[in-house]
Amino acid sequence: MIVEQRDYHIYTGKLKEVVRLYETEGIIIQEEILGNLLGWFTVDVGGLSTISAMWGYENYAEREQRRARLAADQRWQAFLPKLTPLIHTQQNRILTPTAFSPIR
Repeated sequence: MIVEQRDYHIYTGKLKEVVRLYETEGIIIQEEILGNLLGWFTVDVGGLSTISAMWGYENYAEREQRRARLAADQRWQAFLPKLTPLIHTQQNRILTPTAFSPIR
């Protein structure tokens, strides 16, 4: 398994709006297409106004296939213009588990 961590720094004062948008519209589409949601988190200490999503995939090929399906989905394309003006920066990381990790 690999874990994709996607961190979004949101413009100051817009975090609640982003959380609301995802809760009411975005997550429904993403869960259907991306599958294994490990969690969505906001940051309390450190880089404030940040939201972090973690998704699990069997391998890179599955991730690429699912992300391509999401990008092509018309519902997702309609959602993006509501979201992107609220995002300042984005950072993605692929995490691979150690041999002793409970998630493998």
